Amino acid sequence: MAKTGQRESIRASLDKRPDEVASMFDGVAKRYDLTNTVISAGQDRYWRWATRRALDPRPGERVLDLAAGTGVSTVELRRSGAWCVATDFSQGMLAAGRGRQVPMVAGDAMALPFADASFDAVTISFGLRNVADIDLAMREMLRVTKPGGRLVICEFSTPVFGPFRTIYMEYLMKALPRVARAVSSNPDAYVYLAESVRAWPAQRQLARRITEAGWSAVKWRDLTGGVVALHRGFNLG
Repeated sequence: MAKTGQRESIRASLDKRPDEVASMFDGVAKRYDLTNTVISAGQDRYWRWATRRALDPRPGERVLDLAAGTGVSTVELRRSGAWCVATDFSQGMLAAGRGRQVPMVAGDAMALPFADASFDAVTISFGLRNVADIDLAMREMLRVTKPGGRLVICEFSTPVFGPFRTIYMEYLMKALPRVARAVSSNPDAYVYLAESVRAWPAQRQLARRITEAGWSAVKWRDLTGGVVALHRGFNLG
């Protein structure tokens, strides 16, 4: 049993059991946004801006921001004038973002609590990697998207330049957990983060899986040398 006042550390496994992953994110919710800004050296703001530009939400449209966490990404999307809803399966993350004044709905990416063809556009940032069945999740996103609607996935990826890729992987496995210990409320979660990024498919492989899930005209764009990739697809019915 932990001593009184000792911080509980929760780390999910790469099996990505939904209860474990949700508990892990509940544990990082309090300082999640600060930690992300620190470990990304401020690039997280640029990645959110680039995601909005790629999704291109418009006034009057309905947008689903999946795995939205505390809703900071939803606020960025709302700058477009679209109606945007934040959805996440971590109650702790949603609670931490209540002050952001955006609609929030608890939901699992593998069984979305929305009707067919509910949204003009769907996006998920740094969340698909944490889903136990990513192919099912991508089919669910297709189901809730209107014909002609669009998808943007923002996710950590594989740096395209060999020497930089080596340095980046060293940072992931060694430096990132150390930085997280200084700022995160659950530093072991960032060990999982590093492991899950290393196990994630490269850009071309992910594009193929998005296509196999039913999305059309799938393309990707690398950000920050491939540390992050934006994949975009369309529901052409």
